Amino acid sequence: MLKIDLTGKTAVITGATGQLGRVMVRTLAGCGADIAVHYLKNKDAAERLAQEVRAAGRRCITVQADVTHPDSVKQMQNSINQELGPAHIIVNNAIIQYNCTTILNQDPGDYESQFRSCVMQNVLMAKAFVPGMIDGGWGRVIGINTECALLCPTNQSAYVSGKRGMDGVLRTLAKEVGEYGITVNQVAPGWTVSDRDRENGTESRPEYEASIPLRRRGTDQEIANVAAFLASDLASYITGAIIPVCGGHASTGI
Repeated sequence: MLKIDLTGKTAVITGATGQLGRVMVRTLAGCGADIAVHYLKNKDAAERLAQEVRAAGRRCITVQADVTHPDSVKQMQNSINQELGPAHIIVNNAIIQYNCTTILNQDPGDYESQFRSCVMQNVLMAKAFVPGMIDGGWGRVIGINTECALLCPTNQSAYVSGKRGMDGVLRTLAKEVGEYGITVNQVAPGWTVSDRDRENGTESRPEYEASIPLRRRGTDQEIANVAAFLASDLASYITGAIIPVCGGHASTGI
């Protein structure tokens, strides 16, 4: 029987206190990984999540950082190295939220913020953690992209521009570090059901689901499952890929 076993691996998950981040933390920890729970502002939520992981028998720390700033990411890397050792897996999930509108009405600063959170986060995380993966001869870089980068919907231009830039960075990185036993892949979720939807009773969105071949929204757990797969040796010969997890709503090409 195939099994996802991340025992002995340390995973860093950015934006870990968010709706999807929490599920990915629990999922990778459930596969045996030790976890660094990254947060920007929500320290209490990060510590609650870390306590949950520790109670399940895994090592877990919380780390605060602004993933768009080099010094902050470097400090986070130093803390993780000291407490957990070098990271084997990084999941770049953090994002800056903003108000979406048309290109003609979008604040130019929103394009800059999406560049920082999508492109620069992935650049800085690679600079901080990939050298340790090279030294160890094994590593997994996983970026959380979006179906929007594939679909280019209206009113999403800042988000799309940032995520498409992220795609270019990670596809290039895959070619640069493959010889060291490191894979670099992306997960592109659709409009995902999260705990917020479950609490609010908004799991079903008929107008959106009608355009999905599987006729339903995906769940946060289904996204986390793909991240866990890509982190494992089951995906050892997959790199440079962007995998839509959106029920067929988007194709794979950018």
